Amino acid sequence: MTAIEHALTDRILVLDGAMGTMLQAYHFEEEDFRGTRFKDHPSSLKGNNDLLSLTQPEAIKEVHRSYFEVGADIVETNTFSSTSIGMADYNMEEWVYELNYASAKLAREVADEFTKKTPEKPRFVAGSIGPTNRTASMSPDVNDPGFRAVTFDDLVKAYSEQARALIEGGSDVLLVETVFDTLNAKAALFAIDELKESHYSDIPVMVSGTITDASGRTLSGQTVEAFAVSVSHIPLLSVGFNCALGADQLLPYLRRLSMTTDALVSAHPNAGLPNAFGAYDQSPKEMADLIAHYLEENLVNIIGGCCGSTPAHIEHIAKLAERYKPRKRSISV
Repeated sequence: MTAIEHALTDRILVLDGAMGTMLQAYHFEEEDFRGTRFKDHPSSLKGNNDLLSLTQPEAIKEVHRSYFEVGADIVETNTFSSTSIGMADYNMEEWVYELNYASAKLAREVADEFTKKTPEKPRFVAGSIGPTNRTASMSPDVNDPGFRAVTFDDLVKAYSEQARALIEGGSDVLLVETVFDTLNAKAALFAIDELKESHYSDIPVMVSGTITDASGRTLSGQTVEAFAVSVSHIPLLSVGFNCALGADQLLPYLRRLSMTTDALVSAHPNAGLPNAFGAYDQSPKEMADLIAHYLEENLVNIIGGCCGSTPAHIEHIAKLAERYKPRKRSISV
């Protein structure tokens, strides 16, 4: 049993909040993203938040530190878009391994710093594996429904490179998150499974999907139950949902998931829904009050925040989680 699996037997673990929300407060400009190393890079780099692990590493560490300070048990690496597919937008495919390795190493250093202070409460690093900006099961062209912008093999290759670097950089767990197309997630899980068979058998895996709207389905059309079953072909540490919805909108889908899976359950919803300007107005107390229903109904083992959530939100959630027992595995799919 790994350390994170052992911790989950005793208590609800708290995941961090949004990385992007925190980085916006730094108001980084093009030259900040470039640093000296990428000063002459031919493409614009502003907005490539993952690159900041190389050019502004202290800022990334400060964000991780801010979440651990308020009670988070797990921080995600700054690698949501760090695949060769995602980095192609910036012509940075050749730096993918380094981006992931460096991001994991930064998070590892901060996690170890806090674990050393309180060994009875170890801190963990989740290697963040995002969905990429392409979908394997749908065409991006309405006039050519058979066209695909990416193949399954393309995704496996990209995810394998990312996952290997995240593990070698010091991640405790891999988090395949914000899954809107389960075929993409299957490619990630296939890549991870190959790595587990060859070198990294002990790395636990989390999967977190995204219910896109009130239809209660993922973007590729799966219901909660179908999503849970379709990713259950390999052993998972947890399955859950994040992003797209606020805590109140996500609650009915977590109830259904909890009745469907025998894996542990995670949730990191947005801080409400975005306003007309794309900002999130839900206060830390409001978000925590809504998440209290998850805990009262014994639905989750891992809880955190996604878009719009800050250390203040996570602090409220962490204090709340201390009062409840984790969800028990109850059924077998």
